[in-house]
Amino acid sequence: MECRLANEFGFAPAYDAPAPYMESGRIGSIAPNFHGLPSNRSYSVTLESDCPQIVERCEAEAVDAAILVPNCPVCHQSVSLAARRLEEAGIASVILGCAKDIVEYAGVPRFVFSDFPLGNSAGRPFDRASQALTVDLALSLLEAAPAPRTTVQSPLAWSAGADWKLDYCNIERLYPEEVQKERARFDEAKDVARALREGCGEAGGG
Repeated sequence: MECRLANEFGFAPAYDAPAPYMESGRIGSIAPNFHGLPSNRSYSVTLESDCPQIVERCEAEAVDAAILVPNCPVCHQSVSLAARRLEEAGIASVILGCAKDIVEYAGVPRFVFSDFPLGNSAGRPFDRASQALTVDLALSLLEAAPAPRTTVQSPLAWSAGADWKLDYCNIERLYPEEVQKERARFDEAKDVARALREGCGEAGGG
């Protein structure tokens, strides 16, 4: 597959993991920039504002294919919409994700599903072998997907058991002091975001 590859929501090994694929001629090159996509809860904003910008940027860099790597549930919706727009523009796409229900509901062309906690779409953290395998699945799917809306599941498991699914984002399994701590962190993040928005507004108004 001779192509120029873009990576949305870049992940850690994106700079060096594709090197063997370029050396073997499997891909031609990596685009010079990674592109982020805002996680708008409004799909109309995503479709009308964000997706056209992603398409424009990829076209400007002569991208042939894009790997999209979402984080949160809304991210999965956003990149799914972006994948459809990229395909309409003639740019092949593949999503690496952990929220199978959201991505398959959106009807994307190609999807590599990892049965991991959200935030680990590109493989286990700090595990280069896991991440390299996930990239390889993505490239293989770009090369040989048998039909639209093809999902391939990674063979990797997060852990030996499935208990993490009961623990993940389950407030009922947290101690009260843990809930209080997480609530304080969330409120702090909201304060930071509010200050940034207000600062941008003042700068724009000046």
